[in-house]
Amino acid sequence: MTVLTVLGLHKSFGGVQAVQNVRFDVAAGELLALIGPNGAGKSTCFNMLNGQLKPDSGEVMLHGRSLIGMAPRDIWRLGVGRTFQITATFNSMTVRENVQMALLSFNRQLMSLWRPANALFRDEAMALLERVGMVDQAERPCGILAYGDLKRVELAVALANQPTLLLMDEPTAGMAPNERLALMDLTARVARKDGIAVLFTEHDMDVVFAQADRIIVLNRGKLIAEGSPADVRANAEVQAVYLGSGATFAEAH
Repeated sequence: MTVLTVLGLHKSFGGVQAVQNVRFDVAAGELLALIGPNGAGKSTCFNMLNGQLKPDSGEVMLHGRSLIGMAPRDIWRLGVGRTFQITATFNSMTVRENVQMALLSFNRQLMSLWRPANALFRDEAMALLERVGMVDQAERPCGILAYGDLKRVELAVALANQPTLLLMDEPTAGMAPNERLALMDLTARVARKDGIAVLFTEHDMDVVFAQADRIIVLNRGKLIAEGSPADVRANAEVQAVYLGSGATFAEAH
């Protein structure tokens, strides 16, 4: 089942064509990697999908419903989760409390006057932490966690709105190589179990080729390749863009 459909997406800034006629889709349970060199248009494309930027033309549809013109919070409430390159948690709050805050927001109870916020959605928060392997650290402040553990907390927070689509902007940035693969393996297992469509950008090509079901490649705002990891690796144009020096793929940001 197709979750996200992107058709003819276009965005320019002055005379710069940041994104040009980009189209793709993501199915339930699928991990789609969006890669490309610096200035390829990945961040611009990402920001149009969750409402931070409005495209000049084109369509973004979630389960057939247009998201164009909607605010990021409204898109989030429709079931679009997002993680960011730099992890954003409340350092003075515990791991559990961070997840509870996301649950309170999704259920519109941040301003509840009837029960202390700390008592609301505790079980739901612990269930999410169990899924990401962080339940044993639930009562620790986020400010003292290792960075890899913070990324797991961020994933739990991103799952709080029961997403059918998860947008992950360089999810493994700043992590050790073994932690990167472990985080994306966890993401893949959660996504496939729950039927969550995942679109992610990533600079580590080992992670991309190990975890992505499909890959799309942007260069100078244009989609130049898409397909399985094997197909993309063998694509002549992709090789010319990334492998001209005979080295590895360029950083995808």
